[in-house]
Amino acid sequence: MASFQLHNASPNQPEIPTPLPKIFTLRTPPSCDAWRKPPSTNDFNAPFLVRTIALSSLRAARVTVTAQWKTKFDQGGLLLVLPPHKKTDDRNHRSQRRWVKTGIEFFEGKPNISTVASDRWSDWSLAPLPEDSARKITIELSREVANHEKTSTLWVHFVDPVSGNKRPLREVAWVFEEENLNGDGECEIGVYSAKPIRDEDDGEKELDVSFEDLIIEEW
Repeated sequence: MASFQLHNASPNQPEIPTPLPKIFTLRTPPSCDAWRKPPSTNDFNAPFLVRTIALSSLRAARVTVTAQWKTKFDQGGLLLVLPPHKKTDDRNHRSQRRWVKTGIEFFEGKPNISTVASDRWSDWSLAPLPEDSARKITIELSREVANHEKTSTLWVHFVDPVSGNKRPLREVAWVFEEENLNGDGECEIGVYSAKPIRDEDDGEKELDVSFEDLIIEEW
């Protein structure tokens, strides 16, 4: 099994042991994000911990995420990073990579379930947290299977911590398209955290996002 790699880490990042423990933390400096918006915003400087696998082998990923969410756009959750389209100029390879992120994001004074899918540009959706969530959720990304065949669709589900039942939140239909068109490739799958805006009372304060029971399933 491939090991996890930490990217864009804070200088103050607590050590993350290997193998990955049941609970671990990403420390998040201010002014970092994963977001692409016209005409010129193209940020991908948020901390993320991922391992590389074949895109075709990705079955599902699940994690429980929580933090002391406080400032607008504080966030953390699952992250799937995809390579650029085959036709992308190699000089722009890193800047044009695509991703899906989902988890909790603090917006309009409260934490929400947030999902962003970024291809050429990012789009964003929000759903309310259950009232009994205590600022903590379990979120899952999974590949759809129809008629015993894998489809190109990736689903985002909220997982009820008591019953284990899943509530669908978002369908992203393009994630596995190039696998079918151009053959297999690799992806990066794991967790991320971001803090685009500085705290008003302490502009250098970092956000600690806690992750529990990260599971990555392969075919």
